[in-house]
Amino acid sequence: MKDLPPDVVPYKRTPEFSKASTPGGLLESHRTKPGTWGEIVVLEGSLLYRVLEPAVQEFRLTPDRPGIVPPTIRHEIEPSSDVRFYVRFYRLP
Repeated sequence: MKDLPPDVVPYKRTPEFSKASTPGGLLESHRTKPGTWGEIVVLEGSLLYRVLEPAVQEFRLTPDRPGIVPPTIRHEIEPSSDVRFYVRFYRLP
């Protein structure tokens, strides 16, 4: 999994989600805008983060292991029943 570039800055954050409140669009293939990085921050439980291109890769995210979403890469998530998480968005200043 990639790291956030050192020169990006946070600019937006989602509310906290549980499995029941996760928006349907996050469960299906989607992507961030050009120049926008995402950081999936798990507060409780776990979440499967699936990168869909260029090859499928899966990562189990936990409170100790956030997920980094590079710009424009198709991805989806699969939350566990006890998950609480949010997504923070970054961009170049």
